[in-house]
Amino acid sequence: MELRHLRYLIAVAEELHFSRAAERLEIAQPPLSQQIRQLEDELGVRLFDRTKRRVQLTDAGRLVVEEARRTLAQAARVAEAARHAAQGSAGLLRVGFSSSAPYTTLPAILRSFRGQFPQVVLNLFERSTEEQVELLAAGTIDIGFVRRPIENAPESLAVKTILREPLVLALPQDHPLRVRRAVNPRALAREPFILFPRHAAPGLYDQIALICRRAGFRPQVAQEAIQMQTIVSLVSAGLGVAIVPASIRRLHRERVVYRPLRPATTATEMAIAYHHGSRSMVLQSFLRVVAKISDR
Repeated sequence: MELRHLRYLIAVAEELHFSRAAERLEIAQPPLSQQIRQLEDELGVRLFDRTKRRVQLTDAGRLVVEEARRTLAQAARVAEAARHAAQGSAGLLRVGFSSSAPYTTLPAILRSFRGQFPQVVLNLFERSTEEQVELLAAGTIDIGFVRRPIENAPESLAVKTILREPLVLALPQDHPLRVRRAVNPRALAREPFILFPRHAAPGLYDQIALICRRAGFRPQVAQEAIQMQTIVSLVSAGLGVAIVPASIRRLHRERVVYRPLRPATTATEMAIAYHHGSRSMVLQSFLRVVAKISDR
């Protein structure tokens, strides 16, 4: 049984006349009658009662016609889905992101992509930069929003910076340094730090360590936390200070103030990472949205 047999069946059922159905299908009437008989033989039931004056559906015919309509509709949806997938407007995209990404350009990118490609299913994974590199290598995610620099990145990965931003100091609201318009890192030598473990984001960790080293000290880590939200919450609780990307200021927490570091420090970079030469049209559509948003 082929889809064309179902189309022939529906045409005859709607016309209840083999000649008119054949004309509608743009085929000759004898081959149409032969195809319907073959279909009946294949199914083992009579679909039409035929006389010289009229053609009527049997009970079995009415049931088969309804199933045929559903089958053709599903086939049309499959074809449409295939076209959308080929155009990059439907399918599945698995996106990794670090804990600081939601406060950069990621929300605008996701909002724009969802508006343009509502038929794409987005699966989001919050992971550290190191974990995202592993997931990309394993093919578990299609693209990641990571912090540069990245250690041990496979040569198969394309890594493109989409945002550069300074690092700033997060202080408890009642901290004595809050009165300064900017803070020299040397003033933090005796401060307890809230810091993430190095494996979570080696590049950003090393940047923070370098700032402290240039100021003549090693940070006294009072508490470790992986998520930026947790780090800022611990600062709010008065457990220490933290050096964080400037975009984290968008995470509003009571009892936290932010101050620039002076002299200015090296900027931290948010980047996207994905496989060179990926044939995913959905990924290509996503990359175009990323490029448009990050160029604003």
